[in-house]
Amino acid sequence: MTRSNMMNLHAPIKALGLFGMLLIMWLVVPAPCHAGNIGPFVGEYHGTSIYNAEEELKARDLDVKITETGRGFTIDWSTVIHKADGREKNVSLSIEFYTTDRPDIYGSAMRTGLFGKRVPNDPLQGEPFVWARIVGKTLTVHALYITDDGGYEMQVYERSLDADGNMDLVFKRFRNGEPIRDVTGKLKRQSKY
Repeated sequence: MTRSNMMNLHAPIKALGLFGMLLIMWLVVPAPCHAGNIGPFVGEYHGTSIYNAEEELKARDLDVKITETGRGFTIDWSTVIHKADGREKNVSLSIEFYTTDRPDIYGSAMRTGLFGKRVPNDPLQGEPFVWARIVGKTLTVHALYITDDGGYEMQVYERSLDADGNMDLVFKRFRNGEPIRDVTGKLKRQSKY
């Protein structure tokens, strides 16, 4: 067999080797995560959460409503904090999220801008800058605050759906990178739109 005939045999073997390596990489390397759809999260949820504050467990009542909109989705949530003296503190928030050019990130529209359009908050004015993402069965909302001394506070709400469509909540709060609060909760789906 001549040298040129042997080289002609190596070309298909090299091509098969490259194809085989690409096939193995495709089978072994995990695919990148892509943004999920808000559809599975749409509905109303009610439940309780527990957090540890000063060596004492405290309960909170939680209500979350997620609705789909023409440009994204809205999350409405309210919390009732039960004080030790019997008083209750109510906190409510509604945030509209819209799709962005980055497929896994949703911007927030929390206030009306100069020309009447809903726009994000300005963190330099002490307002939270908020964004969201959906990866798999977890909807995460991030809120960034710039503190008066130029530091920052970050609040992270992870809402994950279980096999029954109920919601597990993990809330984390950080100040200048240091964790200052963890809250966990379970919310039962009340309705789906």
